[in-house]
Amino acid sequence: MSLAWLSLIALIIAIVLSCFTRLNVGILGLASAWIVGVYFGGMGLNDVLGGFPTQLFLTLAGVTLLFSQAHLNGTLDKLALRAVGLCRGNVGFIPVMFFLLGAAIATMGPGNIATAAMLAPMAMTTASRAGVPLFLMAIMVGNGAQAGALSPFAPTGIIVNGIMDRIGLGGYEFRTYLAGFAGHAIVALGGYLLFGGWRLFTRTYVGGEETSKEAAAFDRKNVITMAAIGGVLLSVLFAGANVGMAAFAAAVLLAVFGVADHDQAVKRMPWFVIIMVCGVTVLIALMEKTGGLDLFTRFLAFMATEQTATGVVAFVTAVVSVYSSTSGVVLPAFLPTVPGLVMRIGGDPIAIASAMNVGAHLVDMSPLSTTGAMCLTGITDTKDVRPVYNRLLAWGASMTVVGALLCWIMF
Repeated sequence: MSLAWLSLIALIIAIVLSCFTRLNVGILGLASAWIVGVYFGGMGLNDVLGGFPTQLFLTLAGVTLLFSQAHLNGTLDKLALRAVGLCRGNVGFIPVMFFLLGAAIATMGPGNIATAAMLAPMAMTTASRAGVPLFLMAIMVGNGAQAGALSPFAPTGIIVNGIMDRIGLGGYEFRTYLAGFAGHAIVALGGYLLFGGWRLFTRTYVGGEETSKEAAAFDRKNVITMAAIGGVLLSVLFAGANVGMAAFAAAVLLAVFGVADHDQAVKRMPWFVIIMVCGVTVLIALMEKTGGLDLFTRFLAFMATEQTATGVVAFVTAVVSVYSSTSGVVLPAFLPTVPGLVMRIGGDPIAIASAMNVGAHLVDMSPLSTTGAMCLTGITDTKDVRPVYNRLLAWGASMTVVGALLCWIMF
């Protein structure tokens, strides 16, 4: 059997195991790349490990460390409390606020998963007290967090932009982010209208402890943390600084000033996802060298035409993403196929890449995915969990088709 087929089979095994087990497929990817490359391909270990994404690793580590500190010292929570207070009791605007808040915080750098973990419990608790349907709130806060996922400052955006830069599609960071934001905003608005969110504007919510001015007041730690985050954003936007190294520098300053628990922040970093992304990237790099990626691309080209490409790739990535990690497995596996796919069937490479990004993310409101699961964990009354679970499962499944149609129309 050729090396191309061996490397492709290794990727397929990794994707399947990521769907049905809790094994970190990044570790599997590293081991598979080593075995296939060294023992079947006669390559040196340094050649195999040459595909390790050092820059991506440092960027992910720096950004997640900084925002783990900001979460631990309460800065992000207080930002959320202040935003909720802006609703001033208008029940109809509360779900909209949580969508906007999720998008804003995720865009700043924590990303979709960390933002959902922080906001979902607050959102679902507020929904119970204010009389907002729990399923409606889950759609709004979850899609809000997802809308900021492709920010160039967020972990998933860093992963996607790094891959796109490597395959010759760099320089489209803002367009990639806007495509993701627009896709989630459209489906969130559709859900809001479909499930009666507009009727909530006739109600008033007095509020509670979670929106009090005292709870949302910034202290010294929060001010310094916000200044550090602002410094990182400004240095990247206007001084061309590397976002990962700037985040590391800001994290060091927070530790020196004693405004964040540095040890706990390191432990809270999403090491599972970082290892997963880097390991799968090594395997994908080996596939490029052995021709396995070309075989994978042929399979996708067989199913699509130039006219249907965006819809087809959105559907395929969405189906896999229902059961697997979007940022850790699906996008690192599928995005590198874009140049070869365009060579075979034609089309706009940025449009096809955007369809993959948006299609894979829209299904993440399924309770089988992290964002959907976070919304379920925020429900305080156990009798409400199963109905919301069932509706989120149906919503996530429907997004495979809805997302494909939306991406076909958008791109």
